[in-house]
Amino acid sequence: STDLTSTVGYDSIIQHLNDGRKNCKEFEDFLKERAIIEEKYGKELINLSKKKPCGQTELNNSLFRNMYAFLKFCFFAEMDNVGQGHIQLAQTLRKEAKKMEDFREKQKQHRKKIELIMEAIHKNRNLQYKKTMEVKQISCCFLPYGALLYLSSLSHFWQLFLKLAQTKSALEDSDRSYQQSISTLEKIREEWQTEHIKACEFFETQECERINYFRNALWLHVNQLSQDCVQNDEKYEEIRKSLEMCSIEKDIDFFVNLRKTGSLAPAPVVYENYYNTQRSATPVRSPVPVPIARRGPLPTPTSAPGELLALWGFSPH
Repeated sequence: STDLTSTVGYDSIIQHLNDGRKNCKEFEDFLKERAIIEEKYGKELINLSKKKPCGQTELNNSLFRNMYAFLKFCFFAEMDNVGQGHIQLAQTLRKEAKKMEDFREKQKQHRKKIELIMEAIHKNRNLQYKKTMEVKQISCCFLPYGALLYLSSLSHFWQLFLKLAQTKSALEDSDRSYQQSISTLEKIREEWQTEHIKACEFFETQECERINYFRNALWLHVNQLSQDCVQNDEKYEEIRKSLEMCSIEKDIDFFVNLRKTGSLAPAPVVYENYYNTQRSATPVRSPVPVPIARRGPLPTPTSAPGELLALWGFSPH
């Protein structure tokens, strides 16, 4: 703007800096709220893994083999680790939020010093400009007044001559005062221009730092989320490795050997004659052991999730 007292450009810069600072504050609040969510999720996942132990009945019967042992010693243990990972992520997010807060407050304090200097210069400039315009107005008013004295009646010549001399002296004083005001205003203008350039350079440097810091903070945040996903997948991989070691046939054989009651079937119940003792009793054949037939080998489980669940009696839906 060509108006010396205008602060439109300066106000635009300050507004842009305030918007950037607000953006940092919003991201800081986002990190804090995300940390609360991660911590809550991690704690609930840990509690869930402890409160809902699937296969607890089989484990109490000492069937520490294959699927049941896997549920207790692998699956829920890894779920607990996943929960701990989310809690650690929450702590990391809080640290990053604190760093963002410190950076934002540091820039605020540095900006405040420059803004106070500029406010003082603007105030001094505007006051001097107002004073100069008032002196200029007074100086301009003497010209028509002098012409009016010249055109007055000659009968009052000496009075007018004296008045004219006084007016000329006042006019010269007013002009000198006007020149001094202009000179002072010019010095203030030059000082303001110098400080304005310095302030703009400082604000530009600070804005570059803010954008760079904010970009790096976002980049780091995304990397932290990716790292958490990778760590969780590593824990899930341990679960998958344990599932690969699961043998359906061995698990069933272990149950049969642990809970078997014998290798012979119960003997048949025979008739005994207690009514007619004259009749010869029907000979009773001695029971013949009936071997228990074992079924053939179980089919080899496939890697399809639905078929594996079906073999264990679970519905995939």
